[in-house]
Amino acid sequence: MTQVFETTDPEVASELFRSQYTSMRMQIQGRQPLLRFAFTHVGRARLDRSTFRMALDGNADPLEQVAILRVLSGTVRYTCGDSEEAYGPGDTCYPLPTGRAWAASVHDLDSELVVLDPALLDETAGIPPDAKAPVRLLSHRPQSKTAVAQLWRTAEFVRISIADEPEAESRSLVTTSAARLLAAVVLATFPSTARTDPTIEDRHDAHPDTLRRAIAFIEANPHRDISIADIAAASFVTVRAVQLAFQRHLDTAPLAYLRRVRLACAHRDLVAGYPDRTTVTEIAVRWGFANSSSFAAYYRAAYGVLPSHTLRERG
Repeated sequence: MTQVFETTDPEVASELFRSQYTSMRMQIQGRQPLLRFAFTHVGRARLDRSTFRMALDGNADPLEQVAILRVLSGTVRYTCGDSEEAYGPGDTCYPLPTGRAWAASVHDLDSELVVLDPALLDETAGIPPDAKAPVRLLSHRPQSKTAVAQLWRTAEFVRISIADEPEAESRSLVTTSAARLLAAVVLATFPSTARTDPTIEDRHDAHPDTLRRAIAFIEANPHRDISIADIAAASFVTVRAVQLAFQRHLDTAPLAYLRRVRLACAHRDLVAGYPDRTTVTEIAVRWGFANSSSFAAYYRAAYGVLPSHTLRERG
């Protein structure tokens, strides 16, 4: 569900900004300033749309979240230490590292943001929770226009999926998968310290025993919120090794295999279900499929019919 907040009161605007991002000492110009936020919560991620109908200068405390911003209209200038960057319409950026105070100058800014718990980047990259060096994004600017386009297509897909499926927001399998998807596309969009190439040890560990352990873990836990890091830990190898094992021996990815297993679970529930007691959407969301159209496409590819057909046949 998307929450919308709008105010023309500078004090309320400051408190709203503090509650969602961090404390900022704001100096606002304009007779009728307007601040509007729309928040779509996706587990430990969030998709925001922010509108500043005003000129604003502010000094802010450090952010604890990773925030990726796209400017739709207007301008914003960020200052962090000795670094100063300005952004205008069409720009996508990672303007503010976590843990550092910053300042901003905003003029009639309309923007959208992907906001992430930094731990999501670590999980997606396969970094252990107790690692001394968590994943860091290394540049304010993205790697390519193609990567930027993919980022915002994914963000829109996630936003629509969560908004269109009211049950999805309360289902942890859906929201955690969607949050990790957002983290993955952010890592693909910006240079980072995350390693992606397998080492010699990873290649050695990508043997059939690793694959068997990973498959056993997945098939025993499709109902749980499990990540690629969980699968690797259960297989006693690194994330890169388990990814390579699936690619080498099954020509697929661990999370694609997990999706296949969850699809089989959904099929089982559809076969056993009654159309007057349950719905396709309810079963899809139960097994982590937020978008009904995508679920129907996966299901038809696997079973040759639409999920609604399977449910009707049982009834």
